[in-house]
Amino acid sequence: MSTVRDALALVTGSPLDADVVSLACDLTRASKGCVWVLYVIEIDLSLPVDAEVSSETTRGEQTLQRMEQLGKSLKCKVEGDILQARDMGAAIVREAADREVDVIVTGMPYVERYGNPSLGEIAPYVLRHSHCRVVVYRGEQSEAQPAGTR
Repeated sequence: MSTVRDALALVTGSPLDADVVSLACDLTRASKGCVWVLYVIEIDLSLPVDAEVSSETTRGEQTLQRMEQLGKSLKCKVEGDILQARDMGAAIVREAADREVDVIVTGMPYVERYGNPSLGEIAPYVLRHSHCRVVVYRGEQSEAQPAGTR
């Protein structure tokens, strides 16, 4: 793979966040680039896009602080930002283009729909519309739900 200077890592407050940021740090380490950690708050149409959503903002700030500390422990430059948007997928793609990153790293929990693993809505949108490479890190299947038993 060619050199990755900067990466955008999408975090959501989930247990996968640390893996996503660690992976982004691994990708940028050789170039001593930057990992932009993004927490997106999706705002319902019934509210103004700049509405104060204090509980989500607090959760986002706490998540970003943890990821910035993780970056320091990995000796990686990590900078976090919270973004409010109507559509999470479009916001991620736009932010990646604005920051001119080389790769977007996103995580997705293992979820089954109708007995098959599901990508959800965000990952396919980002894969389809991003100007750069995309790495999707899928979480593990729960041991309580082995493959083929749902």
